[in-house]
Amino acid sequence: MSGKTITVDGNYAAAHVAYALSEVSAIYPITPSSTMGEWIDEWASQGKKNIWGETVRVAEMQSEAGAAGAVHGSLAAGALTSTYTASQGLLLMIPVMHKVAGEMLPSVIHVAARALAAQSLSIFGDHTDVMGCRNTGYAMLAANSVQEEMDLALVAHLATYKAKVPFLQFFDGFRTSHEVHKIEEISYEDIAKLVEPKYIEEFKKRAMRPEAPICKVGAQNTDVYFQGRETVNKYYEAVPEIVQEYMDKVAKVTGRQYHPFDYVGAPDATDVIVAMGSGCETIEETIEYLNAKRGTKYGLVKVRLYRPFDVERFKAALPSTTKRIAVLDRTKEPGSIGEPLFLDVVAALENKGINIIGGRYGLSSKEFTPSMVLAVYKHLENNGFHGFTVGIEDDVTNKSLKVEEHIVTEPEGTTNCMFWGLGSDGTVGANKN
Repeated sequence: MSGKTITVDGNYAAAHVAYALSEVSAIYPITPSSTMGEWIDEWASQGKKNIWGETVRVAEMQSEAGAAGAVHGSLAAGALTSTYTASQGLLLMIPVMHKVAGEMLPSVIHVAARALAAQSLSIFGDHTDVMGCRNTGYAMLAANSVQEEMDLALVAHLATYKAKVPFLQFFDGFRTSHEVHKIEEISYEDIAKLVEPKYIEEFKKRAMRPEAPICKVGAQNTDVYFQGRETVNKYYEAVPEIVQEYMDKVAKVTGRQYHPFDYVGAPDATDVIVAMGSGCETIEETIEYLNAKRGTKYGLVKVRLYRPFDVERFKAALPSTTKRIAVLDRTKEPGSIGEPLFLDVVAALENKGINIIGGRYGLSSKEFTPSMVLAVYKHLENNGFHGFTVGIEDDVTNKSLKVEEHIVTEPEGTTNCMFWGLGSDGTVGANKN
C-alpha cells in the first residue's frame, strides 16, 4: 500500500494530489469547494514543495470567471495549473472551459458537485452543476468516496497529460467533500514515480514563448470551423483507454482497482441500477444486504468516467442476465424526456431489449437511504413508470415512489448516534457528516 493512514475529508484528498502535480493554482472560494483552495494556499504559504521541488504559485482572483481565465493564461504559458470550484462558480468557468478544451490544454478542475440556485439557493450537493458542463469538451471523472477521491484525482492528473484533454474531476458536495474518513494517503514519492515526463515536456513545448512563436486563438469562418471541431475526435476516442491505463498503474501502487464502469452485485442480476457519486455507496450496501439475506438478484453499475462515455465498456460491465435498468440521476432538467445519465444509457443500449427507466434522487443532498434503494428495485421489478422521484413526496404530479418497507443494513449491534453542531456562520461548518 502507498503512504500512511490519514483521517481527512474529500476536499483534502483532492488538494493533496492537486498540490503535488501543480505549478500554479488559481482559486476563488465557493461552498463546498472552498477548503481545497484553502489547503493549497496554506501549503504554498508554508513553502511546501510539489513533486518537482517547487512551491505552487497561488493566485486568488476576483471571481470564478477570473480564476478560470487565470488558469487558461497560465496553461497557455506552459505551467501545469489546476483550480477548484462548485455550483454557480463552475458555470462562470464554462466559456473558458470551451477554450481550454478546444486548445487541448491538459489540466484538472476539481469540483465538489453542488446544487444550482433555481427556485432558491442551496449550498448542498447534487450533480446539477457538473451536468451543465457536458458539452465543454472536458473529460468527466466521478469519485464516490474520500478514498476514491484521492485515487481518482491522481488518475485524472496523470491521464490529462497523455490525453491532452482537460478533466473535470468531481465528487459530491458535503457527502464526500466534507465527510471525514480514514484513508490511505498516496505519498508524493509514489505520485512522482507515476508521472511520465515526456507528456509534461510535450505540453511545455506548446507553450507561448518568444523563442518559438506560434499563431493561436484566431477567428475561423464557415469554411474551416466545422472541420476544426471534428479534428479532436481521435483524442476523445483514446481517453477511456488512457484512463484505464492509469487506473491500472495507480492500482499497482495502492492495491485499489477501478474501471470506467464498475459493476457490483449478483453475477446473474436481472435488475440493475446505474448511478454515480456517493449514492453508489448506499446502493452497494443495500444490494449486499438484500442479495445475502433475501436471495435477490440486484446489481449496480458505478459510472466513473462519464465523459467520454464508452459504450462498449458500459455494455461489458452489465451482466448478460440484465432485464431491467433504473438510471438514477442526481439532477433535474425541466422539460427533458429524461435526465442526462438516463439518456446516455438509453443511447448506449439501443435495440438490446432491456427495459430502461430513469428517476431522480438526492437533489440538494436530500436523504437517500437503503429503504429508498429497495423501493427503486421494487419499482423496477414491477415494470414501473419512467421519470420517478424517490426521497420526497410528490403530491403535485405524483411521480414519487412510496417507501413501504424500511430496512436496516447495518450489522447487528451497531450503535447509531446523532450529532448536532453549529458552525461559525450557522450553516456550512455544521454540515460535516
